[in-house]
Amino acid sequence: MEMACDERRDFADFLAGLTPEQWDEDSLCSQWRVRDVVAHAIGYDELSFADLATRFVRGAFLVNRINAIGTGDLAARAPEELVQLVRDHIRPRGLTAGFGGMIALVDGMIHQQDIRRPLNMPRTIPTERLKAVLDYALYVPLVRGAWRARGVRLDATDLEWSHGRGPGVRGPGEALLMAMAGRAHALQQLDGPGKDRLAQHIAVDGI
Repeated sequence: MEMACDERRDFADFLAGLTPEQWDEDSLCSQWRVRDVVAHAIGYDELSFADLATRFVRGAFLVNRINAIGTGDLAARAPEELVQLVRDHIRPRGLTAGFGGMIALVDGMIHQQDIRRPLNMPRTIPTERLKAVLDYALYVPLVRGAWRARGVRLDATDLEWSHGRGPGVRGPGEALLMAMAGRAHALQQLDGPGKDRLAQHIAVDGI
């Protein structure tokens, strides 16, 4: 939970420095602008259990439709309102507080990179936090990192972290995380004999 709070503080500080034009730039998430990603990342925190159940029913239990409902409601707000919403929810609540804040931590880190990468605004993620997310992302159902990395060995070149067996894929830990999350954009920072296999898994599974 402490890491999740730190990640959200960093996210809010980063968003506060974006220009109005950057808020309407495309992210790595298909058909989502920067503002849409922010709305999604924070949009579940104010939902009660009953509200969450209602949204799942409205979305016919399909993840993309469920996400679109909440995102559409919030994304139209002014950038400063969205930044304040993140600051008001530094400590995750509701669904994102699940598993001791792990959902907010993994989701928040990946989505911050979904914004930063297209804007060419890289960050140095604290090592302990990144290692925790790499471990969690292997098995979080909506990320399915271990499934995408099946049959290859992932080796981070900037921290002590590895996973799997098979032909190797090497690169920065952040790029490995984004590849496990289905972001083909990260492949340009990776190399090794297992890269093509990982790329195929990303192409098949998508985001």
